Amino acid sequence: MTYEKLLFTTADGVATLVLNRPDKLNSFDRQMSYEVIDALDRCAADASIRAVLITGEGRAFSAGQDLAEAIAPGTKIEDILTTQYNPIVRRIRDLKKPVIAAVNGVAAGAGANIAFACDLTLAAENANFIQSFINIGLIPDSGGTFTLPRLVGMQRAFGQMILAPKVSASEAMVQGLIWRAVPASELMNEAEALAKHLATMPTKAIALTKEALNRSLTNDLSNQLEVENELQTIAGRSHDYNEGVKAFLEKRKPEYKGE
Repeated sequence: MTYEKLLFTTADGVATLVLNRPDKLNSFDRQMSYEVIDALDRCAADASIRAVLITGEGRAFSAGQDLAEAIAPGTKIEDILTTQYNPIVRRIRDLKKPVIAAVNGVAAGAGANIAFACDLTLAAENANFIQSFINIGLIPDSGGTFTLPRLVGMQRAFGQMILAPKVSASEAMVQGLIWRAVPASELMNEAEALAKHLATMPTKAIALTKEALNRSLTNDLSNQLEVENELQTIAGRSHDYNEGVKAFLEKRKPEYKGE
């Protein structure tokens, strides 16, 4: 697929996806959504890509759905969710590689919830998050009703969804919505350094950790202990485990392959 509304680059084991509709605050239309889905599939299929970084071009991460397209004749909201947002969120959560969001400006509606679906989210200190759905008579989607209460609890999740306050990056960090808030001038340097670092780590173990966390969301303790046993067995048979132990004993830096 040729990308028209997404910038896609790879370097040092990191794939960078830049939402590229800056004149529309990177709001999602059908084309950009399909390009993001395709790019995430490329990341999943390419073994040389070991970490993924998602950010936005210009002054916004993403303002959410392009409403002009949403109300176009023949367009159904359920089709937008089924073919665009749900596949994006599922791919982020299912990707066996770490996904980092670098939120460079406003993240509203689906834009916010896609950022929250990522494994680690960094945000510029001047960025903000808003659950803007209620302002047009909708409920949160893109996994928001699943993710937010698990990040901040029912009270804060409900308040954000019903009252739609702007949550600053600093407040989002305090609440546990994101990993870190950083000065805007340092955001991309910090995010790229983090992504490159993750790409050098034992990414098979990272993928298994991500799977364990995903499965914990619907498990009780007994079942989750079985999941840990299952996935630790896989990790313990990996190249990276053997390499990590050897490097420790030999007092050298390990060279992980993600295998």
